[in-house]
Amino acid sequence: MENFFAEYGNDIIQKSIQHLYISAFALVLGVLVAVPFGVLLTRFKKIANVVISLTSALQTIPSLALLALMIPIFGVGKTPAIVALFIYSLLPILRNTYIGMKNVSRDYVDVAKGMGMTNVQSIFSVELPLAMPTIMAGIRLAAVYVIAWATLASYIGAGGLGDLIFSGLNNYQPALIFAGTIPVTILALLADYLLGLVEKMLTPSALKGVEE
Repeated sequence: MENFFAEYGNDIIQKSIQHLYISAFALVLGVLVAVPFGVLLTRFKKIANVVISLTSALQTIPSLALLALMIPIFGVGKTPAIVALFIYSLLPILRNTYIGMKNVSRDYVDVAKGMGMTNVQSIFSVELPLAMPTIMAGIRLAAVYVIAWATLASYIGAGGLGDLIFSGLNNYQPALIFAGTIPVTILALLADYLLGLVEKMLTPSALKGVEE
């Protein structure tokens, strides 16, 4: 075991950093696009089902096929991997944002309007805080998906822990497979835990502010 870490320890750390970079970049892009778009869809409900269905259709594309489709456009490396993972992150965040905003009681919205709030003020001060648990659930789910799927990014030269996993598979070295799989699992669990803490930090204060 000591010999293994002496030989592959640096690789595990380096690949973990690459994996985290690819996953975090894709997830942040997903949040920046899907949350505002999900909010916007609540104002245009007639097209909401069409947009969500289209996003769902994109997620049915096999991950390897989507990565392959990115190569003619972006080449190989981290960029096509980030774009593909960004596409995969959209559905859970977009759907949960839309559902969370849609399920906010109209009583709160009416109170906000009665207080003289504009539509934008109502969204940021009332609706988004109330919808935060549902939105964060979507973001947490997307984070786990993205970290898991990022292992396939090694197929197009993006690096990450997938390099260790597939190297172990190709060379019949179970130790390398575990060296890639275990950190991926830890990263996914850690991301879910940290985002759960963010959810707890945001939600109670916002809800208390509205209820008061």
